[in-house]
Amino acid sequence: MNGGFTVRYTDAARNDLVELFDFLLGAAESIEDFDHAQLAIDTLRDEIEQRLARAPFLYRKSSAGSAFQRELIIPFRGRGYVALYDIENAETVTILAVRHQREDDYH
Repeated sequence: MNGGFTVRYTDAARNDLVELFDFLLGAAESIEDFDHAQLAIDTLRDEIEQRLARAPFLYRKSSAGSAFQRELIIPFRGRGYVALYDIENAETVTILAVRHQREDDYH
């Protein structure tokens, strides 16, 4: 934890990260692409955990209409990812889903 909030993941959010990693590995054509896949997942997790541990209210509200459900945009090498999260209480942020920015919606 790097701030005032503990960041935890739902099983669905963990599965989203695995699926993103599998997709990147499936598209890999070189050893650099394999390294890129690992770097992408590591960067996503680091950005999610560092940013949301410090200031989860800073990021945009989701379309759900709740002030406590929000989205974090994570740019990475010309691509973007979105983490949907819920501010549970004054101590906990829960990651609900992670997707590529071009996906239509969360799974």
